[in-house]
Amino acid sequence: MTRFLTDYRTRISQFVGALFVLLYTVSGKLLPAEHAALSGALFLLGCILVGAGAVGRIWCAQYIAGYKNGVLVREGPYSICRNPLYFFSLLGCIGVGLCTESLVLTLLLGALYALEYPLVIRSEEARLSRLFGAEYGQYVREVPRFLPDLSLYHEPVDYVVKPKVFRHAVRDVMWFIFAVGILECIEGIQEAGLIPALLQLY
Repeated sequence: MTRFLTDYRTRISQFVGALFVLLYTVSGKLLPAEHAALSGALFLLGCILVGAGAVGRIWCAQYIAGYKNGVLVREGPYSICRNPLYFFSLLGCIGVGLCTESLVLTLLLGALYALEYPLVIRSEEARLSRLFGAEYGQYVREVPRFLPDLSLYHEPVDYVVKPKVFRHAVRDVMWFIFAVGILECIEGIQEAGLIPALLQLY
């Protein structure tokens, strides 16, 4: 199961994303009608988290793109936690959920993340342990697995970035931002009465 998630993580995420958009498309939201201020606050917080997640993933890509299997990266975001890419993915994921202005859909996205990514992280850790041995063991002892410890932060004066790989990584990050735009377009279509609400969700 873990190997399957690792090998097909991108495809699985795309499939889950498509199902999520479909669910959102046929769902009416009860919360905005009853609590407009709370609805707006959820959307604002969602946009902030999507922005933080996107910027954070680009920051990670700056360090890891093109170095994933050849070097144990411990600089920048990788100095404060061992899986910053997945940490920022969580922020973006929760942000997209909040942008739906539905607590149910937000919790659903969070639950899907919690089911998939711990297994992916364990698989990544096993791979890094095989590749880097004692060096990775020391990294594990010194740096937290998921939640960042800002007191550990350090960065190099200079760092070589591989543009082609970095560009592809940035392209992947843009889907967090595109998702918010897609949700807003769907909401406009819903408000125009062109799509029936088959479900009512808070």
